[in-house]
Amino acid sequence: MSEYEKTGKMVVSAMKADVHPQTARKYVAAAQPPAELQAKHTWRTRSDPVAGIWERAEQMLNTAPELEAKELFEYLYGMYGQEAGVQLVSLRTFQRRVLAWRLQHGQDKEVFFAQEHLPGQVMQLDWTNANELGITIAGRPLEHLLCHSVLPYSNWEWASRCQSESLLSLRHGLQASLHQLGAATERLQIDNSSAATHRVGSGGRAFNPDFLSLVEHYGMKPQTIGIDCPDQNGDVESLNGHLKRRLTQHLLLRGYRDFETAEAYDAFVVTVLHKGNDTRRTRLAEEFKVLRPLPATRLSEYDELSCLVSQHSTIRVKKVTYSVPARLIGRPVRVEVYEGQLKIFHSRELLLSLPRAAGDRGAVIDYRHIIEHLLRKPGAFAHYVHREELFPDSAFRLAYDRLVTDHGERAGRLEYLHLLKLAAELGEAAISSLVGQYSGPAQPCKWTVAGLRRYLGLTERPTVPDLHLEPELASYDALLNREVTHVG
Repeated sequence: MSEYEKTGKMVVSAMKADVHPQTARKYVAAAQPPAELQAKHTWRTRSDPVAGIWERAEQMLNTAPELEAKELFEYLYGMYGQEAGVQLVSLRTFQRRVLAWRLQHGQDKEVFFAQEHLPGQVMQLDWTNANELGITIAGRPLEHLLCHSVLPYSNWEWASRCQSESLLSLRHGLQASLHQLGAATERLQIDNSSAATHRVGSGGRAFNPDFLSLVEHYGMKPQTIGIDCPDQNGDVESLNGHLKRRLTQHLLLRGYRDFETAEAYDAFVVTVLHKGNDTRRTRLAEEFKVLRPLPATRLSEYDELSCLVSQHSTIRVKKVTYSVPARLIGRPVRVEVYEGQLKIFHSRELLLSLPRAAGDRGAVIDYRHIIEHLLRKPGAFAHYVHREELFPDSAFRLAYDRLVTDHGERAGRLEYLHLLKLAAELGEAAISSLVGQYSGPAQPCKWTVAGLRRYLGLTERPTVPDLHLEPELASYDALLNREVTHVG
């Protein structure tokens, strides 16, 4: 209408307004916009397609408001649809009717109240499963969690890789975050994880003494959220997803998700965290005005245990069996249990470090510790308690099956033990792919570890010669006669 007042040309004005000229003339003649010109009516223009089942549907919704529209429609259609004249194509109409009913008569939903965060007051901590990232270390999947800490006011965050929601991972993750930040907040907020709390007789939960000593060392006051109320830890819960999405994007830009070592992956995560925190410096500066300084010392991030090395060349740490070199059999050792590794000491001397198993069951057996002894007693392999741990990956398992098929049960086991010995000398990665090619179904020929050594240009392992001795019984008779003569 404003365009028509300028030009006085109805067709041109209608084209600019994207309406038909006849419709434009109607608006101009009435001097009213479309919303006012259109007549309002409250009557139906066609019959209600769900009238035959709506009364019963309303009764069921009053009884069970959580019923979903689609399932309710399918149920009522199966019961009364044919008699009530309801068609399957009326599902969308039924869903709109249920939505309108819920808006008028449905139950109230939970209300979340936006909170005002003050700088430097609280740090929220949570664990998030990071297996969805699909990280592999030298081709093997890395199952891990991220211990994630967040300052709600500035959204500054830090994360550390861990294996479980344990006190060790909490101790490592919290201290890593605080020392990366360089200061401490007034409070630490955490969920009711068993790393921080335990059940008491009244049915509630109380803080663990070890957890209390950790937060008290940094001058922080602990607080937990309600049980099954993750929304109370909403900032860190939300940023869990944001962090994993950001890591995924950087992995896509990187082009592949495999890392040479777990430490290389940790460095990648640190780089991503630094980039994310760069945008939060302004509000973080406000937090530093009220944050507290850290104590001069950092608490140890390990538990200390004493173990006796068994005659099986193993130790047992937190219900998990670990192999150690056989030279330590019968000796007491001191074990520092970290979140991701074990350090084994005799007195103050560090003997070796072992990767720590995830979980609280099973065994971690390194064939390098026992292969020499198994070669001396090859029969022990057949019924060895931890036999499955002696297959480093699927390629070695296939190699064992192929060797047994080609050479028989006894000779095949011995060949496999020599294969483990070769892997101990050269490393698994050096021969794993080669072994996989030899053991595949496309390889028709039998193979031996001696042949593999020759192929790799190595000295063939020494073999015991077959001796066929036929004793001369006459010499024994002469010896006996000489003894009888001497006695006489």
